[in-house]
Amino acid sequence: ACHVRGSVRTVDLQQVQNQTRHKTDGLSSSTLVLRRGQVKIPIKLMTLWGKLIVFYSQNPIFVLCSDTYSSLLTTGPIAVEVPVSRFGQPSLTQWTAVLERSVPNPTGPRALSVTLSSPATASIGVYTLQLRVEARLSVKTHLLGQFTLLCNPWCEVFLQSEDLRTEYVKSDIGLLFKGSPGNIVSRPWSFDQYEKGILDICMKLLQVSPQYQADMGKDLLNRSNPVYIGRVISAMVNSNDDKGVLMGNWSGDYSGGVNPSQWSGSADILRKWAATQFRPVKYGQCWVFAAVMCTVMRALGIPTRVITNFSSAHDTNGNMVIEEYYNEMGEKLSFSRDSIWNFHVWVESWMKRPDLSRGYDGWQVLDPTPQERSEGMFRCGPAAVKAVYEQKVDAQYDVPFVYAEVNADVRVMIVRDRTVLSTSVDKRRVGALISTKRPGSMSMQDIRNQFVQQAVFVSHFSLQMFKAEGTAVSLQLLKAPVVGENISFNVIITNNEAAQKLLKKHVNAQNKEYNRNPTGTFWEAHDDVKIGPKETVTIKHEISFKEYMLKETAEDSLVNLAVVIEDVKSQERVLASEEFIIRSPSLDIQVSVIINAPQVATVSFTNPFNVAVSGELSVSGSGLLEEKAQMRCVTGFPKHFPFSQITLPLNAHQWWIQCVRLVGMLKQTSALFVFIRECILTSSTLLFNPFLPPYVSLVENKLF
Repeated sequence: ACHVRGSVRTVDLQQVQNQTRHKTDGLSSSTLVLRRGQVKIPIKLMTLWGKLIVFYSQNPIFVLCSDTYSSLLTTGPIAVEVPVSRFGQPSLTQWTAVLERSVPNPTGPRALSVTLSSPATASIGVYTLQLRVEARLSVKTHLLGQFTLLCNPWCEVFLQSEDLRTEYVKSDIGLLFKGSPGNIVSRPWSFDQYEKGILDICMKLLQVSPQYQADMGKDLLNRSNPVYIGRVISAMVNSNDDKGVLMGNWSGDYSGGVNPSQWSGSADILRKWAATQFRPVKYGQCWVFAAVMCTVMRALGIPTRVITNFSSAHDTNGNMVIEEYYNEMGEKLSFSRDSIWNFHVWVESWMKRPDLSRGYDGWQVLDPTPQERSEGMFRCGPAAVKAVYEQKVDAQYDVPFVYAEVNADVRVMIVRDRTVLSTSVDKRRVGALISTKRPGSMSMQDIRNQFVQQAVFVSHFSLQMFKAEGTAVSLQLLKAPVVGENISFNVIITNNEAAQKLLKKHVNAQNKEYNRNPTGTFWEAHDDVKIGPKETVTIKHEISFKEYMLKETAEDSLVNLAVVIEDVKSQERVLASEEFIIRSPSLDIQVSVIINAPQVATVSFTNPFNVAVSGELSVSGSGLLEEKAQMRCVTGFPKHFPFSQITLPLNAHQWWIQCVRLVGMLKQTSALFVFIRECILTSSTLLFNPFLPPYVSLVENKLF
């Protein structure tokens, strides 16, 4: 033991310097946040000569003494001896503590500078730091506080591009894509990982998991592996098997909770989950599950992006084939458990895959939406995108399910009394478009070529182009449908034979949810068509607003449109179908940015209906508003619905700090989210991204 004549006076964990060095500034103002595998975690101590012990409650214990230098690293029941050296070097492969400097002071306490470093494979989590000074007759223990250790995408094993790290780890705003391939809706989302308390909640999520509750020591050890972390988070974001964050609801009845379309950011959801002692938040659908998981993974330091797969197959029996049934009138039937979702949203995280053979590092699909069980729990992945591309369906985890989502065949059957009259196979519809937000831009990036080989594109296209039939039919939307306007489309029929034909045409339109088969028919048209030899005819149809308007619709209404053409003589039947959304109108936002003054936003919305409507306006801003602001709006006249000016409860200094943080660190400005909900339109969104030249110029001059 070492002898002392005093105790610890002051300790400086150098939070500001360390968090800047570790690129964690903004994640917490009260707790030191560090990234693993990064050297130089300096700590300054003012103490008299004696024995100094640094404790970590979950993982390591370092022992530092004037005469002897030894240490102990513990994780749950595991203990490993680790040397502590006066003259050693920090390490990326093991925990080390190096005494950088010891400055004696004859009249006061000795000043010590200690540098800690963690290996790149250290377990992430919350660590409690203590100092114990041992004298001849007494022992004094000092609680220094806590630090949180995160994954480190700046390690060599991670992303090489700084722009990609900025986008997929540091950025707290994004776009989610919904709708259909021909009518895509971009929806803004605030990931909120910098909001107060969010990092703590993300760490709590790991502690609430069944894995931690069942075996704390094993769970803490496994937290060194992003693959393990991803599987835990994938299960914990939904509440099907555990005390997860979100309860899914696709019924259309959201009483007792929140319509999934009304969420605009992750902070409200995570805070509500934590505040209710980990009871599931009501309600979520695929894009909400994915966005919340993106928040958690980015907060933990794992590069993550949100992916939308348009025309996403849900294959329940694993045969890679989706079966669809229509009757002779063009009505889609609910005979199959398989389905094609208009879109499905998941996340991809960038990580190494030491559990697979070489070549499968990189982007991994993780899906928290509860669809099918994986090893007994509702979760999916990580499935290596490269394994999906190479059709390596034996690679873990859940590659066959993901492969079917993006590449299943669709077998379409026309039936009468469950007797099949006609069959065709569509090899192009599933995975028609796979998209994500383009790094550094508020636009969409198509990444389908990362999932499906080019040869598959060509072969599928060729099979469709050269398939010989006596009659061919297709559907053509004349413009992207918008609520309040008529739906205009063409039915194009081609007679491939050298003889005149008499045909029966049946057109059917049905409402549907994005993840299920259609419900009832709301419009149909049936007539006869005479067509000459080798002739092509185009028949225009319109569905009026009155015919498709319902008392209540989803945020973006979905329609399944189908046409069946029957050759009266040969009894040949051919079918074409199209699924599309009826988009809600967008909002227009004008914001004046004035230094040292409250910010004023003017929001306007044009009522597309011929009746007056009223609604509620919701405004939220990451880092700008503590809570979402909501206000009732006066009744709007037909074809016109202007809102008065809205003064945000935010002073100029707060706005300025947010802009400095985002422009200086993320190269983009704040996101202002505005929603309107009223009796016919559930919600409509628009992202405000104020890249006004005078404003950006002013900020850049201030920063640089």
